[in-house]
Amino acid sequence: MAALLFVFVAVLSCGAARAAEPLEIRIGVMTHKAPPPALYELDPTPEDEAVAGAGLAIDDNNTTGRFSGQRYVLDQAVLDKGQSPVEAAVRLVDAGAKFLVVALTADELLAVADALKGRPVLVFNAAAQDDRLRGADCRANLFHIPPSRAMLTDALVQYLATKRWMKLFLTFGPTGADKLYADALKQSAKKFGLTLVAEKAWEFGPLARARGDSITQSDALVFSRGIDYDIMVVADEEADFGDYLGYRTWDPKVIAGTQGLIATSWHRAQDAWGSAQLQSRFFKRAKRTMRPIDYQAWVAVRAVGEAVTRTKSADPAAISAFLVDPKFQLAAFKGVPVSFRGWDHQLRQPVLIAQPMAIVSVSPQPGYLHQRSVLDTLGADQPESQCHLP
Repeated sequence: MAALLFVFVAVLSCGAARAAEPLEIRIGVMTHKAPPPALYELDPTPEDEAVAGAGLAIDDNNTTGRFSGQRYVLDQAVLDKGQSPVEAAVRLVDAGAKFLVVALTADELLAVADALKGRPVLVFNAAAQDDRLRGADCRANLFHIPPSRAMLTDALVQYLATKRWMKLFLTFGPTGADKLYADALKQSAKKFGLTLVAEKAWEFGPLARARGDSITQSDALVFSRGIDYDIMVVADEEADFGDYLGYRTWDPKVIAGTQGLIATSWHRAQDAWGSAQLQSRFFKRAKRTMRPIDYQAWVAVRAVGEAVTRTKSADPAAISAFLVDPKFQLAAFKGVPVSFRGWDHQLRQPVLIAQPMAIVSVSPQPGYLHQRSVLDTLGADQPESQCHLP
């Protein structure tokens, strides 16, 4: 009888041990290897950008996972120049990752999402701002954390309208990304009733990267002469000339757009709504300040953790369905919970309006209303969306 009792207790103990084994959730993060900085680079891209943010979120997920029976593991793929993003993504998935946080270009992101179509994997965009990813090029297995360009320019233009800076002078650079940002600015101005009084292409080269005087600067100094405007808005995503314009306009005017007064998902000066503790924990872990892509990777990993906890499942199909459920909300240190738009999988979120060393405001601005959420005043709304997910 004693022997039988011993066997029975042993069986129960083994069963309890197996039941106590945590559910493992593997998350992959993909990014490019940071380019070597120029000798005079003032703000070089950190080697661990995106990875550091994802790593902090893994720590946060595991803090709650210890009580809810989950264990989160981060796998990394830092791509060298010319390395295939698709091959790297497939290796991560084959190794067990069911969720990928991707900080790559729009084309690379789409290639990864398309290559994984039909496999039980969700892809989170952590870097690309292209509106087409939320529009005609949307994908059912792809969720977007960064604000789109339209969201960023809507957020900025709302603030300009609130300040009654209604007359815009647009200056744009030569790249395709500059054109996309300029187009978004023009659309936002039309949307919120501002006037574009002039637009000029910048033709004086990357003066913001020059550290000395050059003869072309005399031409640049009169670039804005003779134009009646309230604020100069700049489309310079490569940071070639936007920072040069500040304090060099013919009239004393504010610079906004990609430089000067900017709209951004995150900023090192953000300390409201408990975000100081997030900034502090990130600095302690990474030995640097948190950048927007770090924050976006953090949100992606935390969204997975929140959804897994709430659904008690790590199945990507169940997580995908819950992320667009009205019940999903994530505390993201922006004053209100963030959530995903069901029609294009974009994270609806407040957008910070900032200058280099301080937060100026947060959009949506007071007075802008929406029948669903005031956050949906930023970017493409459902009726105008070109995304048609199944």
